[in-house]
Formats: sequence, C-alpha cells, structure tokens
Amino acid sequence: MIKKLLALSLFAGGSLALPASAQAQKPAPVKVVEIKFGKPEPADFVAKNFVADSAAPAVVLYDFGSTRFRVNGTSFQLESERVTRIKILKKAGYEVATVEVPLYHQDQREEKIVGLKGFTYNEVGGKIEKVKLETDKVFTEERTKNSKVRKFTLPNVREGAVIEYSYTVTSDFLFNFQDWTFQREIPTRWSEFRASIPEYFDYKMLMQGYQPLALQAKEEANAQYTAHTEGGFTDRGQHVSAENETFAVRATNYHWAMQDVPALRDEPFMTTPRDYVARINFELAGENVPGQGYHNVAANWTKINSDLLSSDEFGGQLDRASFLADAMKPLVAQYPDPPARAAAVRELIVKNVKYDGTSRYAASGALKKCYELHRGTAADINLLFIAALRQAGLAAQPVLLSTRAHGRVDANFPQLQQFNYVIGLLPLANGQELLLDATEPLLPCGTLPTRCLNQTGRLVDKGTEGRWVSLTPTQMRNHYQQVMLTVDEQGNLSGQVREEHAGYAGAAAREKLQQLGEKKYVTELAGRHASWEMPSYKFSQVALVDQPFALNYELRQPVGTGGAAKELYLSPLALFGESRNPFQHASRLYPVDFGAPMQETIMVTLNLPAGYTAELPKQAVLELPNKGGRYVFTAVSATPGTVQLVSRLTLAKPIYEAAEYESLREFYRLALAKQAEALVLKKAGS
Repeated sequence: MIKKLLALSLFAGGSLALPASAQAQKPAPVKVVEIKFGKPEPADFVAKNFVADSAAPAVVLYDFGSTRFRVNGTSFQLESERVTRIKILKKAGYEVATVEVPLYHQDQREEKIVGLKGFTYNEVGGKIEKVKLETDKVFTEERTKNSKVRKFTLPNVREGAVIEYSYTVTSDFLFNFQDWTFQREIPTRWSEFRASIPEYFDYKMLMQGYQPLALQAKEEANAQYTAHTEGGFTDRGQHVSAENETFAVRATNYHWAMQDVPALRDEPFMTTPRDYVARINFELAGENVPGQGYHNVAANWTKINSDLLSSDEFGGQLDRASFLADAMKPLVAQYPDPPARAAAVRELIVKNVKYDGTSRYAASGALKKCYELHRGTAADINLLFIAALRQAGLAAQPVLLSTRAHGRVDANFPQLQQFNYVIGLLPLANGQELLLDATEPLLPCGTLPTRCLNQTGRLVDKGTEGRWVSLTPTQMRNHYQQVMLTVDEQGNLSGQVREEHAGYAGAAAREKLQQLGEKKYVTELAGRHASWEMPSYKFSQVALVDQPFALNYELRQPVGTGGAAKELYLSPLALFGESRNPFQHASRLYPVDFGAPMQETIMVTLNLPAGYTAELPKQAVLELPNKGGRYVFTAVSATPGTVQLVSRLTLAKPIYEAAEYESLREFYRLALAKQAEALVLKKAGS
C-alpha cells in the first residue's frame, strides 16, 4: 500500500535545503516563546511594555506556524496551523484586525480552512473583557482563477486591545507548501515556524530578508502515518474489505524563529516590500519513492521555455498577425533600417491599441480582437507588437519580466509565476539588442516603462532554453534648468527660466502634464515657493517624445521690502533644487533602486544691481566611491555685474547597495548644503 500511497501523491513535498549562508549561521541560544491561546498575559495590557513600539500602530506579540504531513485515505496532505496574537496601539492599527487567508483550488479540489477561532480582549474597569469572533461573519473572496481568500475581522477592536486568532489549512496540493513571513509592516516580538517533512519528499528552500534568525534547528526523527482504503466491490463483484496500514518513515523536523523583528520600513526608491521582507520560500523539487528512485518534479527553464512557445496564449500568438500584412508592407519599403522600422511598427500599434493598465505575460484572447477593440493588457499589446514586427520581417523575440511592483526574479527558482509582464527583443546587426514595449505612448521606441526596470528578464527563444537579459536602461532621468535672473537693490528677483526634462524625466513630466493640464502644472510648480509669480509660460516639444520636454517661463520673486539694502543674501540654486535629503534615516538595510541613472543640472546667471559686488561661495567637487556619482559646484563672475552658478549632480548607477547607503546619504547632504550656501552681495562703499 505504501507504493500506492506515494503514487497518488504527486502534489507533495519533502526535505529542505538551506542556502549555504543560512547553514553557516549559528545564532545564540534563545528561549522559545509560548502562549496559551485564549489566555492573554497581563503584561499585554501594561502601557509601559510598549514604549519602544509607541510609534507603531500595532505590535505582533506572537506569530506561530507549523506545517506537517498527514495521510487522508491513501494520499498525503499538508496540514498548516497558525496562531497569532497582536496588540493594537492606535486607530491606524485597526486594519490588522482584518485577516486574509489565501486558499488554492484546482478543478474539484480546494484547500480548506478548519478550526478557526478568534478573540478580542479589552481592559474595561480593571477587568479583561473577551469578545468572540463569530464564524458566520467570515466570507470568501475570489481573487484569481485558482485562488481565493477567506476574510474575517476580529470584533470590538479599540486602542489598547489585544486580538488573537488561530486556524488550520488542509491542502492536497503539496507543491503549494506555504511560505512563512517573519516580518510585517508593524514590529514583531516573536515569529516562529516549524516544519516536519517525511523522507519521501524534497523541497528547495530560500531564506530571504535582512533580519537574523534567533533560532534555527534541524532534527532527524521517526514519523508514523496510517493509510486507509475503503471497502467495497470490484468490477467483478468481489468484496474487498476496508484496510488500514500504519507505516513508519524517517522525517526531518525544522524549527526557525525571529525575535524583536522591526517593522518593514518604507524607504524612498524601493521596488516592493516583497523583495526585502524576511521570509522562507519553498518549492517542491522531487520525490524519493522507495523502490523507484528519485523523481525530479521541479520546473526548469528549458521546460518553461518550451511550454510557453507551445502555449496558445503565448507562443501560438506570435505568428498570427497576417491581418496586419497590408499595413506592414509600406513600412518595410519605407524603413530598411531595422530600428527605424521597429519604431514605425510601434507607432502603428501605439496609435491603435490603448494599454488598460493590466500586467500579464500571456494574451487574454486573440490578438486580432485586441487590435479591433483598440484596448488590451500588457501581454496583448506587446505580443501583438512582436507579431507585427515579425510580419514586417524583423526577428523579434519575447522577453518575460517581473515589474518592480511584482518583485525580483530569483534565477535559482524556475517558476513561471515569478513573471507578470512581457516585452520584445530585437537583435541588431552590430550585436546589440533593442528592448521594445508599446504600452506607453509618452516613451520613445527602445525605452522601457519605469515599471519594467527590474534588473533582468528571461528571453523565450525557440530551440534553446532561453537566457537572461539585462533590463538596465541606457537612458537617464535627466533634468536641466537654465535660469537668467536679475536682482535689484531690494533683493527682488525677476527673469526667465528654461526647464528641460529628458529620458525618463521627460516621460514623467509629460504624464504629469497630461494628468493636470498646463494651468495646474504651472500652478503646482509655482506653489512650491510662496512668493513665486509666473506671469507667462510656454510648453514645447510636448509631442516629440524622443526630444526633451521643455517649459519656458517668466519668474518674479518679490521680497516685499522697501529701500536699497547694503547687503543681500541670496541662495538662487536652492530655489530650483531639492530642498530635502530624500535619505533621512541614518542606516538602511535595502538597496536604493532608482531604476535608471540620473542627472540634475542647474545653471543660474545672475545680473547684479549697479554698484554691487558678490562674495562667491567656494567651488566644490564631491565623488561617490567606485565612480558611482559626482557632484560639481562652480561659482564665477566672468564679467563685472554678473555671477554664474552651476550645480550638477550625477548618479551613474541605477542601483546602490545597502553598503553604499551611508556614502550616498552624505553625498546628498553635502550637495544640498552647497546649493543652499548664500551668495553675499555688497553695495560699494558700505
């Protein structure tokens, strides 16, 4: 019966393989935290115990999970238990009282939640008031074709309340071994996970995040399982008795815990918290059935590549653009150069099909229908673009990627669900490659949308296993301001400004103008300075997406005082640069991901009032290590009565590692301080 049992269990999982770095960790001994469900500790209601977490809206006091195998009839199942206790500190923490439990389903089988219990505790008049979760208030919400969530909200939640809940999920889908997340958007005092896995199954495991384990243990043990077959009659009418068989196997018990885990802090220039949160991910790699040897069930990139090309929703769409044949013929004749022809094909797609904002890697239907409806998902549009390029004689190929909001792709885990987007790749004669997307009309051909700038993508190529493709952009985020100002004896400023946004900055500016309109765009720009007046303005090159987006405007900044000043103190660069360092925290655990390199240039020419001279700030050059960036400040008086100030900040890399954060933060601090330095104007003879 054991072999029969295992033969029916291809949805299973087994021993975990920790990364070498995790295996090398030797955390100090720590006392395991335990609670009694239904009996909160008196300390949970004492305010002084939460002083360290007073800025947090809530604190996870205890989060325990365990996953083990059981046998249901003749098939293995996963049984996952969870017990959680949380302290609510502020009204902003009420949202953690709403809990979502993801459940997978396929065909007629589904994961089930059982044994759900929950309580809310409030201290009222020196006594603890206990309110029970009513299970009839639990409801189900469909999310995707194969997933839904069970949602419930703990009752009677107030500031100072303690909530707790527990439940068990049973699953036939042993490939869907649930990940465990140690860290949340609120602090966690104790998070613990245990897993017991029989020797028949093999899992790969990835430990992610920047928090240390307080406890990590692995122990070999014996486990017993009982298989049961129902009685009945065979096709020939023979009676078969019900049968139970108990068998013992070796199992591996795993135990991990983290203590005093800080909240996952939202930082500037992050991709998605999913990339940085402390958690364990599992993937079924294979089965080790007695007498049958090891059976590899893990996906691999070769199979993923092949399956995609044979899929009617992906590869099957790439040669179905014959309905565009007549539209492609004149483009082939007019544009012999492949990049120019690709740009012309893209222009046709962009004008005819609008992106609906949905990220997908597979088409939602026939590409011809998408073209006729003039609307589609990212996959509909970009697969249509690739098919049109092929119809135009260009050998374009699809590239899978994960958007920044979806998370990084781990090359060690060949899983299709890591991706949620597709773009095109066009090989060029000089060995270079052009990455192509047709969802954003405000970008030129060959420039990917910002959401796609997530390090690497996966080329899907016929006859190979595919390969990795760098998504690092060659375009910068470039902002240039040329300022011509005149200052009078009272300190009033007036003049002309030309502002240019190029590359990714140009796309962002065009999108903002599209959303706000010209008047609101200019009003918002002027509103950054209480005393700014902008009597006239003119936008140019708005529709020329391969050119810088430009705005020329007249500027006045009256000071509202009368009489000539003997000394004037001006900081004109500070009017046009950043006013605040985006990196406020002293340390950072995560990379700084700008997506693209950037450059901010401000050139100010200042005409002085007659009879005044200027004391110029000192010039400065700042450099980041390893040519990571440079800041240059110059101040010169080339002709009498004029001063020219130049500030240029360049960040040469799209991503800076956490180890570079301190240098980057100090770099910004010194650059902004230099921009804020006062230019002193003195009247002759004073």
